[in-house]
Amino acid sequence: MKVSRLFGQTLRDAPADASTSLGAGAEVVSHSLLLRAGFIRPLGTGTFAYLPLARRTLNKIEALLREEMEKLGGQEIALPFVHPAELWQATGRWSQMGAELTRLQDRHGRDLVLATAYQEVIADLARREVQSYKQLPRLLYHFATLWRDEEHPRGGLLRTREVPLFAAYSLDADRDGLERQYRAHAQAYVNIFRRCGLEVMAVQSDTGAAGENMADEFIYLTPLGEEMLLLCDACGYRANRRVARFQKTPAAAETLKPIEKVKTPACKTIADLANFLGLPKSKTAKAVFFMATIPEGQALTEKFIFAVIRGDMELNEAKLASVLGARDLRPATEDEIRAIGAEPGFASPVRLRGEGRSKKGIVVVIDDSLTSSPNLVAGANEADYHLLNTNYPRDYRADLVADIAAAEAGAACPQCGASLRAERGVEVGEIAQLGARYAEALGGTFLDRDGQQKPVIMGSYGIGLGRLLACIAEAHHDEHGLLWPATVAPFQVHLVLLRGKGTPQAEETADKLYADLQAAGIEVLYDDREESPGVKFNDADLIGCPVRVTVSERALAQGGVEMKLRREQEKVIVPLAEAISWTASAIHALLEEISSGLTSVEYR
Repeated sequence: MKVSRLFGQTLRDAPADASTSLGAGAEVVSHSLLLRAGFIRPLGTGTFAYLPLARRTLNKIEALLREEMEKLGGQEIALPFVHPAELWQATGRWSQMGAELTRLQDRHGRDLVLATAYQEVIADLARREVQSYKQLPRLLYHFATLWRDEEHPRGGLLRTREVPLFAAYSLDADRDGLERQYRAHAQAYVNIFRRCGLEVMAVQSDTGAAGENMADEFIYLTPLGEEMLLLCDACGYRANRRVARFQKTPAAAETLKPIEKVKTPACKTIADLANFLGLPKSKTAKAVFFMATIPEGQALTEKFIFAVIRGDMELNEAKLASVLGARDLRPATEDEIRAIGAEPGFASPVRLRGEGRSKKGIVVVIDDSLTSSPNLVAGANEADYHLLNTNYPRDYRADLVADIAAAEAGAACPQCGASLRAERGVEVGEIAQLGARYAEALGGTFLDRDGQQKPVIMGSYGIGLGRLLACIAEAHHDEHGLLWPATVAPFQVHLVLLRGKGTPQAEETADKLYADLQAAGIEVLYDDREESPGVKFNDADLIGCPVRVTVSERALAQGGVEMKLRREQEKVIVPLAEAISWTASAIHALLEEISSGLTSVEYR
């Protein structure tokens, strides 16, 4: 491809209206570089056009994915982007998902859904196509688009509304088969990311809206990431903070004491209360209030959530939402808190005033640490008063007792007790064991070898391709521009022509070299423009092809052409007769360097 004919142009600076921020001052450098290098252009909020350079890189990523899926026996399919609503209604996700699921109607008034996932469609295909255990196992995969109406898309390709997607789906007769496919995909995904030049970490994930039995995320570690991970260097425990567990410091055993009401003026926070009473925060109980939207059948019910946790811990909203099966949580207002008989800042489930617990729609959830923490200070549901020596279950009851505490850096590992550390990262892929949920909901059963009808057991395995593109760029750049790994670079070679004055030798040499490189099967981006050397070199660095070849009168006078790896400073003059072999050898070495890093992974 000649640069003079390439659609898209490089930019000196990122467009002023292109947000490259993730908030709190964090700038996504890779997004700025992808814009400036002419890979992508914003179209609307959270949507992007992928220009030819980006499309070539995505094509290479997709080729790697196809190779790995073919090794697993995968078969490629294509699926529609618009789904009949009845599929989503049958699985319950029509009501479980919020505004991120775009619902619409056709001209005949039929309800439709823009695909935010494809599990329902796969389960429906399994219902239609699989009748016998002899047709299992199967592995299907596809490349598609997701539409998730994100409330706050940001960080360029890191959080978008329209998502170019790769996804695979396993169909098995039993859970042993699912486990085998799951482990195979764990290895395949590590291979894929490493072949893309990206080191990732697999961590335990929450089951999310898809209703997985087990899920693991593949995380690229970066301070820019929105995912917080808790890691144990001693035993290898790794989990997303949304689901991370930890060993909670046990309370000392005590004789249960009678409740005592005490005046605690202006002590609305746990810190104020602990200081006023001269007690550690672990001797207090903290109330946190939410309004939760909870699906009940096809209807949505809003319920008041009265959550209680020990004062030395923080509540984890993701864990709470999971325990409740809530589609949405929002903080309750002070008026809503008072309406149930509690007092903001001085609340507890003990001695609620007015209708209190008898009021319909109130759910009390307590952290499991409270069951073994005696004589805690809790609110009296009266301004400026607390209760000493409250105990569960003597003084109040709960509808749910669960782990709803947030793990933090320094907490004790749930497996070995060592101190956990925190890291941030970006999720680039996820594998999930779906089990029988979707097949059961949509009638996807088969006749097993024992003559019984059984549901197809499903797994799903997804990678966000735009986010992966961004993370590769984030991992491979310098102050001058992008540094693409040879496996996914849009072109392997950036050929630069520097025209001499009064002689066509350089141009003729560059034209022939361009043709010879292509004939040798080498992908070349040929900068044939009438631009200054500075502009051409800056653009070559910005675009980031692995090898740069420069043809100039000066280099020819020195006996050849100038060769340089993008990631290195050193330049060498190679005889023209050896230019093809030198380039091919350099590319081969770069590819071998990546393939040598492929190793088997030990999966939990």
